[in-house]
Amino acid sequence: MIVAVASGKGGTGKTTVAASLSWVWKRPVFAVDLDVEEPNLHLFLKPRFTGRRTATLEVPLADEARCSHCGACAELCQFKAITVLGTVRLTFPEMCHGCGGCLAVCPEGALAPGRRELGEVLWGRVRGEIGLCMGQLRVGEALSPPLMRAVIAQARELALRDGADLVIDAPPGTSCPAIQAVSPADLIVLVTEPTPFGFHDFRLAHEAFLPLGKPMAVVVNRADLGEEDIHGYCRRLNLPVLAEIPHDRRIARAYAQGTVVAAELPERKDLFDRLATEILGHGDVPRPLPEVPSHA
Repeated sequence: MIVAVASGKGGTGKTTVAASLSWVWKRPVFAVDLDVEEPNLHLFLKPRFTGRRTATLEVPLADEARCSHCGACAELCQFKAITVLGTVRLTFPEMCHGCGGCLAVCPEGALAPGRRELGEVLWGRVRGEIGLCMGQLRVGEALSPPLMRAVIAQARELALRDGADLVIDAPPGTSCPAIQAVSPADLIVLVTEPTPFGFHDFRLAHEAFLPLGKPMAVVVNRADLGEEDIHGYCRRLNLPVLAEIPHDRRIARAYAQGTVVAAELPERKDLFDRLATEILGHGDVPRPLPEVPSHA
């Protein structure tokens, strides 16, 4: 099973939920941090890293002697990573998305595959029981989805060997990295809070993820704070609310100290135990409605 813990905005408690879920999971599990621009799940789970590798992206290398400057490569590239100006060909590896199309259309075979470093993939163990896999984007690199794919591929390989489930800590928001992170999931758990900003961005995330056709469920953090009608929205759109986490200064303190809430606060461990049981029992989570009604 692959569970993606996501949120429409930062600061809702997504990493708190992902860390505690991994801590109490009833079966072998790998925690996967796909927020490769700012990974922080390891700060809470504190793994002993046992492996790492450099992730790269295929980019074109040109043989100027063979180039006829026909412009076929430049015409194909939608990201302007390669262009031809008269008899001058220019390549911009930092703009390349690695599709390989330019290599395929070059009639002279003047382009060969090269490599651009994206960042690192790291993995290890927590308490000898929980696996952790994460990515760290290279400073200055703008393209995170290819590194995220490398991380999830590594996590799948390790999980398959151990017969483990995956709990993904997705990057916040609704941009390409967030979509990339939840795409492999069997269930998307949306973490939100009953504040105007929290509710607004929660709805944006729900609408953004709907076209993926994935089952979704909700965890309401700081549930006794604010008055937004999250439960009414979820009832109308057939979204199960699996857990409510109360507003508790001790949770904020545990987060600030870099500890796992389920390990630090025994009474909150019961909450996450129940949440893990709910998720594992939701193989038949109701499918989301195909559209969000305008009155929702």
